[in-house]
Amino acid sequence: MSDQREPIGAWSSKSDSPTAEGAPAPLSAAYVRYALWMLLIIYTLNFLDRGIINILAGPIKKDLGISDSALGLLMGIGFAFFYTILGLPIARFAERGNRAKIISVSVVIWSAFTALSGAAQNYWHLLLARVGVGVGEAGCTPPAHSLISDYVPADKRASAIAFYSLGVPIGSALGLIIGATIADAFGWRWAFAIVGLPGVAIGALAYFTLKEPRKLGLVPQPKAGSGPTLLATAKELTNRKSYWYVVGAATMISFLSYGKSAFIPVMLARVHGLSLTEIGTLLALSGIVAGVLGTMIGGFIADRAAKTDVRAYMTIPMVAFILSVPFFLFGMFADNAYFAIAFLTLPALLNSIWYGPVYASIQGLVGPQSRATAVALMLFVLNMVGLGLGPFTVGLVSDILTHQHFAANAPAGLEFASYCAKKAATAGEAICTVAQAEGLRLSLAWHSVLGVLVVAFFLLARQTLKQDMAEVKAMSAS
Repeated sequence: MSDQREPIGAWSSKSDSPTAEGAPAPLSAAYVRYALWMLLIIYTLNFLDRGIINILAGPIKKDLGISDSALGLLMGIGFAFFYTILGLPIARFAERGNRAKIISVSVVIWSAFTALSGAAQNYWHLLLARVGVGVGEAGCTPPAHSLISDYVPADKRASAIAFYSLGVPIGSALGLIIGATIADAFGWRWAFAIVGLPGVAIGALAYFTLKEPRKLGLVPQPKAGSGPTLLATAKELTNRKSYWYVVGAATMISFLSYGKSAFIPVMLARVHGLSLTEIGTLLALSGIVAGVLGTMIGGFIADRAAKTDVRAYMTIPMVAFILSVPFFLFGMFADNAYFAIAFLTLPALLNSIWYGPVYASIQGLVGPQSRATAVALMLFVLNMVGLGLGPFTVGLVSDILTHQHFAANAPAGLEFASYCAKKAATAGEAICTVAQAEGLRLSLAWHSVLGVLVVAFFLLARQTLKQDMAEVKAMSAS
């Protein structure tokens, strides 16, 4: 199956070249720019709606009376389980279906459930709403990556996917600042309602304006039963060692990143006493600058370096990750809140570099009709382990270390759960507060130790990536 298709979008100098007589006219450069911007807006809403709970965790914990472990479930597996499970069948449908329509409907679903989160009357209501958000968001990234790969030529994919991936830092930053501002003014319930509703309108706009290249005849329309089955795609990838090493690296980065992003706002409130608005504003400003720069730098450098050696797709994010670790630890143990945020800004930048290179390498490790499934398989592992268990693990370890700290510093015979739950006298409240602050800070610090696995997976992928990508290219050209 040949993958040597004429580019149909604005990211190539050939996008305005004349077409053969009778051939469908390619999408204009202006339209592809519009489509990529629309996908960026959608992905921004994706991370805004899933991540707003991070800044609202403190008020939710206080209002619903739940533990850090329960918070971790809300921010992790409660969202991630169905998000991950449904990603595979949706991706299979996207291999032959209308990817633009899949994405559009998904936006409406997750936005509606985000708004409904504000109506939750107890922990279980909120957990079910988070499940609904996950169900909707399952239909976003695999179809979007596949669609982008048809909009732009292969040598521009890292840059185009990096542009789409800007939705991560932008959406995360907007979630922090908008969530904090609304929650301080009207409460956490209104924050969910207000950020969820605009997505319904965006989804409707995308439904009527996003174009599917297959429907326009710009790329081959797969026939029913003609594409590889899920089993065939999995079999194709079984011996593709690079794919699984890349998945391993991305999974561990996500495990660390989701755990940190879920609890850093809570840590800043407990350790440094910052208000919700201060945390949201400061983290949003540092996060959006660092995330946008890191994501674009990663895509830009990778596209150029990979022309000489495709192993740069692994080397660049690996080096960036190694450099980020000491600055994260400095941020954890800084005595001043502003120093802490300053130190945490650089890891946020460095840990955003991987998006473009890693996702571009995935697109080059499978044939054209398996791309959405390959991304979905990666997201299945990445989200079940990284998103599902990252926040929960930090919360669980935080609870354990909090109890240990309390036991070591409180008067003999006192037990953290019962004593602190009773809103003890001022001196007792101070002991409880310090125990929770130190337990969480130490949990986040220990969490970073697992970064050694990230480096190991990237090193393994470097050894096999070049050969695997060459084999796929040869098979696609035959």
